[in-house]
Amino acid sequence: MAITLNSGFKMPVIGLGVWRMDGKDIKNLLINAIKIGYRHFDCAADYQNEVEVGEALAEAFQTGLIKREDLFITTKLWNSDHGHVVEACKASMKKLQLDYLDLFLVHFPVATKHTGVGTTGSALDEDGVLEIDTTISLETTWHAMEELVSMGLVRSIGISNYDIFLTRDCLAYSKVKPAVNQIETHPYFQRESLVKFCQKHGICVTAHTPLGGSVSNTEWFGSVSCLDDPVLKGLAEKYKKTVAQVVLRWGIHRNVVVIPKTSKVERLEENFRVSDFELAEEDMELIGSLDRKCRTNQPAKFWGIDLYA
Repeated sequence: MAITLNSGFKMPVIGLGVWRMDGKDIKNLLINAIKIGYRHFDCAADYQNEVEVGEALAEAFQTGLIKREDLFITTKLWNSDHGHVVEACKASMKKLQLDYLDLFLVHFPVATKHTGVGTTGSALDEDGVLEIDTTISLETTWHAMEELVSMGLVRSIGISNYDIFLTRDCLAYSKVKPAVNQIETHPYFQRESLVKFCQKHGICVTAHTPLGGSVSNTEWFGSVSCLDDPVLKGLAEKYKKTVAQVVLRWGIHRNVVVIPKTSKVERLEENFRVSDFELAEEDMELIGSLDRKCRTNQPAKFWGIDLYA
């Protein structure tokens, strides 16, 4: 299953996110994921594991397990590199051992103090508040992103964590339209208006937290996981699937690309096997009624400022 982006390239609707994956576990997880059928991997400079991902990909290519052209690889520009877009992209490509990227995203709509290309620092001031760089506009950053396409380094470019206002602005000033907006969206944080706005204007939505972050976000941010919801548990019983499979299928039914994260090999297959059933319309509506407008990924914990305020 794939969605055709406005750039003309196809993006698999199910991917594997590598956020919070330990470097020592990545090779085994990625090789197993490829064997299961994953063809889409979501990375970021800030995840600080691009080197390990690159080593796993190189092994997969060298052993003939998969060809480069059969994979869709995404990575992201970190906040501190908005003034160094080309250099940051090349640094990520070197770590990933790739000669082109399928998708390069602006990770967050904010430029912060530069800490060195690819270092992904989040410099804080004396009060523990994120040092935001007010000299670099998002428009300037985007035009540098467009250069990556003309240079042949990147096939598609996109945005991440942009709201409707910022997405509209990007559409207005862009020559190369954003192909993707990667956002948090799940049954407890559905963001229907943003999803529909993006889709109306030809921007594919990717859910970077399609399961609500589950245990990891509960541990980090104290959020509540939708996977414990009794309604979703009831639907899982009805369809003889896991709650995670029901939630992922719900996302796909919304024409949203889902990139669940897991560090367990057994969950890789479970999350990938969601194409053999359909949710009834009344069950889609039932899940739609569960929205709590509850964000689970809140970087304010680390930055001393709520950028979503």
